[in-house]
Amino acid sequence: MTEVPLFQIRPYAERDRDAVVALWQVCGLLRAWNDPLEDIALCLRSPGARLFVASGTDDDGTGGLRATIMCGSDGHRGWLYYLAVDPTRRREGLARRMVRHAEDWLAGCGIRKVELMIRPENDAVRAFYERVGYEVEPRLVMSRWLRDDE
Repeated sequence: MTEVPLFQIRPYAERDRDAVVALWQVCGLLRAWNDPLEDIALCLRSPGARLFVASGTDDDGTGGLRATIMCGSDGHRGWLYYLAVDPTRRREGLARRMVRHAEDWLAGCGIRKVELMIRPENDAVRAFYERVGYEVEPRLVMSRWLRDDE
C-alpha cells in the first residue's frame, strides 16, 4: 500500500458539489431514488452529520477531489454513507483514512458504535470493510418509503 501524498481530509464545501457528484457517479454509488444533491443538502442541514472530502495535490502536480465519506448519527448509532475513492487512487489507503476520519468524528460526538449497509452483491466493498475491522451482524433491515417521487 502506497502512502497517499499531500492529501487533506476536510469538511465538504459548496465548491465541491460537482466533483462530489461526479465521483459518486463514477464509483457507481448513485441510484435513481437517491438524488445526490438532496442527500448533500440533508447532510448539511443535520447537526449530527458531516460530509468529508479528501483533496489536495499529488507529487506529479495533479490534484482535486479524490475521496468522500458521509457520516451521521441517529442519536444512538453512527452510520457511514457515500465512501467513494477516485478509481485512479485506489489501493493507496485513502478509503481506510476516510473511514477512520468519519469514525473519529462520530466518536467525538459521543457515538460508540458505527453501522453501514452494503448491497449483498458488493463483495469487494464487504471485503474492504472486513479488512478495516467491521463484522457482519445478523440483522433484518426493514424499510418503508415516506415519499413517492415517481
